[in-house]
Amino acid sequence: MLPKQFLLGRPLRTAQMGETLLAKRLALPVFCSDPLSSVAYATEEILMVLALGGAALLHLAWWVGAAIVLLLVVVVASYRQTCYAYPGGGGAYVVSSENLGPTAALTAASALMVDYVLTVAVSVVAGVAAITSAFPGLSKHAVLLPLAFVALLTVMNLRGMKESGRAFAIPTYAFVLSIYVMFAFAAARMLMGHTIRAESAHLSIHATGTYAGIGLLLLGLRAFASGCTALTGVEAISNGVPAFKKPKSRNAAMTLLVMGVLAITMFVGITILAMVFQVHVADDPTQLGLPAGTSTPTALAQIAKAAFGNVTVLFYFVQAATAAVLILAANTAFNGFPMLASILAQDRYLPRQLHNRGDRLVFSNGVVLLALAAAGLIVAFDADLSEIIQLYIIGVFVSFTLSQAGMVRHWGSKLTDATDGPGRRRIRRSQAINALGAALTALVLVIVLITKFAHGAWIVCIAMPALFLAMKAVRRHYERVAEELKVTPDARPERPSRNHAVVLVSTIHAPTLRAVGYAQSMRPDTLEAVTVAVDPAAAERLNEKWSAHEMGVPLKVLESPYREITRPVMEYVRGLRRESPRDVVTVLIPEYVLGRWWEHILHNQSALRLKARLLFTSGVMVISVPYLLDSALRREERFGRTAAGEPAAGESLTSV
Repeated sequence: MLPKQFLLGRPLRTAQMGETLLAKRLALPVFCSDPLSSVAYATEEILMVLALGGAALLHLAWWVGAAIVLLLVVVVASYRQTCYAYPGGGGAYVVSSENLGPTAALTAASALMVDYVLTVAVSVVAGVAAITSAFPGLSKHAVLLPLAFVALLTVMNLRGMKESGRAFAIPTYAFVLSIYVMFAFAAARMLMGHTIRAESAHLSIHATGTYAGIGLLLLGLRAFASGCTALTGVEAISNGVPAFKKPKSRNAAMTLLVMGVLAITMFVGITILAMVFQVHVADDPTQLGLPAGTSTPTALAQIAKAAFGNVTVLFYFVQAATAAVLILAANTAFNGFPMLASILAQDRYLPRQLHNRGDRLVFSNGVVLLALAAAGLIVAFDADLSEIIQLYIIGVFVSFTLSQAGMVRHWGSKLTDATDGPGRRRIRRSQAINALGAALTALVLVIVLITKFAHGAWIVCIAMPALFLAMKAVRRHYERVAEELKVTPDARPERPSRNHAVVLVSTIHAPTLRAVGYAQSMRPDTLEAVTVAVDPAAAERLNEKWSAHEMGVPLKVLESPYREITRPVMEYVRGLRRESPRDVVTVLIPEYVLGRWWEHILHNQSALRLKARLLFTSGVMVISVPYLLDSALRREERFGRTAAGEPAAGESLTSV
């Protein structure tokens, strides 16, 4: 079995696409791990921002949490409408493209792509933070561990959506179970009269400034914007409706509803316990009176430790489940990004390679591209969650707003076709839900821009337009190429006046004989062999051997005072073209093919360099004439062409 097959599994036929469809129990961990896991750090982000104003402002967390819950309810209800309206997948790009035009669609696409990359980086780094909260000794590997997890997620997703769903189901459900067990444990202990306090409750919070009036309002809005991380990934199900089993729209909408209920109840419960247990967190440990550089446990870790008391095994269970689901939350992006990239590639806004499915019927190139981008972000920000998370949210709410605004127009167009009263009322109700969602998410977008811009969100404000312009440039390139390649209906193949065949040789061996024989079978108007006299003595010996073999093809020796190969050949071929511009020159390059990777190191790659130059010469055709050596033949017999992939060419213009 090849290493690729060992890691990713055997290739799947296109006809097996139906086998990859997801039931609701698998779709939940595949598409909802991000919004479900976001509750693990959303409350902490709220408390961390409010801590800037000191302990006196922590009571605002109640109001901030209530606003986030309301927003989450509206967004979930809005995207349920999208699931029914777009059974073929209703991501923000598709909805905006059909209802708001290409500019809005590309804006949504650029926002989503940036957000997907950030989702992977934030989720994995947050998961590692949960691990280091339980095992502080691992903090020195804060960058290496996230990169290792990104690599693991990449391999799992390259194996296929259904297989990744099975692998990720247990950690996702374990996290949900651990949180509800924690709630039950805390409630039982409090009902028995226990006074429960977090390990940081005794730490006093030092305000970084005085907040009143407009300053207090802005601090509250910034806390709200940070807490809105709880909404990340909500749109993933509407993007992936085609991946569900039938009835697709109904199953997707039901999964979205279950996700909403779980996310809201867990977020509310964690926020309540954080306030009751007096959890104190701060971005700067000195704000809590701790030495600089001190690593403080996450808010959820403090809640779990306080709730379970002496039952440490349950604390570690919560931490393990939290770390696992936070890392696997990146799977939402690994499903959304490749699918979006495929649609954009189909519309010629991204390279066409991103549109194709790989061996396992997943968009492999998109998976790899996402992994590389997220890994680069993790390294660039030194795996600092507080820094990376400031870039988060903006892309989320840009796509939310455009998607819901597009749905409002979608329902408006449907009203003209509806004739019965109940049908019109259903459409009006759906339109009202999406209109409320568009209004609220637009408001939140403004709040996020104002409160996070100076804290790093300006990077996203640059990245999104840059990606937008890049996609526009890709589309212009494809349009320009298509314009140059198009033919009129009456166009017919144009036969060249004559065909001059040139066989490049360095010595007389089996590949040379094959190339000459193939050239003769083409019956060109003229045929000659050409060699480059890098070594005059060797060229003279070749000339003598050529005459002795009676090849029936004249040999021309090109002088090379600077011992080059490519330049003399290029000058000779261009000379033939200048003499007869309407003729074509066919250059045949004999190549022997090697089967082992290390064998290529032992041979130069003159043929590759020469072919690269000849491709940019008008009126020149290049033909490679391969000759398989024993190692290549054995490779072909063992694996077959499909498994082995395309053989790489060895050197051909110098002696072995």
